[in-house]
Amino acid sequence: MTEKRLLETLDQLANEGRVADLWLRDDDATQPTLALDRLLALSQTYAVPMTLAVIPEPTGEALAKKLSGTTDIHIAVHGWAHKNHAGPDEKKRELGLHRGRDIVLGELEAGFSKLRALHPSRFVPMLVPPWNRIDQDIIDGLNDIGFTALSVYGPEKESPITLLNTHIDVIDWRGTRGGKDHDLLFAETAERISVAQPAGRTAGILTHHLDHDEAVWSFLERLFSLTANHPGCRWRSSRELIANPSP
Repeated sequence: MTEKRLLETLDQLANEGRVADLWLRDDDATQPTLALDRLLALSQTYAVPMTLAVIPEPTGEALAKKLSGTTDIHIAVHGWAHKNHAGPDEKKRELGLHRGRDIVLGELEAGFSKLRALHPSRFVPMLVPPWNRIDQDIIDGLNDIGFTALSVYGPEKESPITLLNTHIDVIDWRGTRGGKDHDLLFAETAERISVAQPAGRTAGILTHHLDHDEAVWSFLERLFSLTANHPGCRWRSSRELIANPSP
């Protein structure tokens, strides 16, 4: 089992007095669902902080009420309506220039204000673009809205705004569209930690509660149980990480 490699990686860090930072982002929340209940239960059981990337346009008070009483659950802005405005021959994109920069930035400002009002104590000024795609001209306008961070998928690149990316996606989108093989996920996590920890960066886990099959749920429970109390790693909140960005 490749979880052995992850444990060996964490054990080595602990023996050397080093600690890897992990963080968890879940996409597409709008309202309470049984799947969200299940993910929240895992987060609370293992004390794993979680950032929900919430789609502003369809969400409302019901989600805010559901989260009351939970600990270390934060809210980021997941675009506006999660609608594709790209052409038929382009990759899906909501935050491109197909409708004009001012329209897109106006929607993001509306989403920022709505989620901050609904979740005043949980809100983090971080944008999570739908499909993890955003035009550079839109990025350049984020600071004026109040965003202080951007989260996409993949290795961090040079950016005018703090990046807090995810690196391990639990879903096999190009294949089965179900959970990835556990061995692969543990290997990807170990590899990211090996690269990120010496550079002072994080390993970001990306989930999508509405699309999880049992393979994903069992992986998450195993990952959390292995890491929750391991001295070689710690789960961090996006709020903490944004306040103290990686170099």
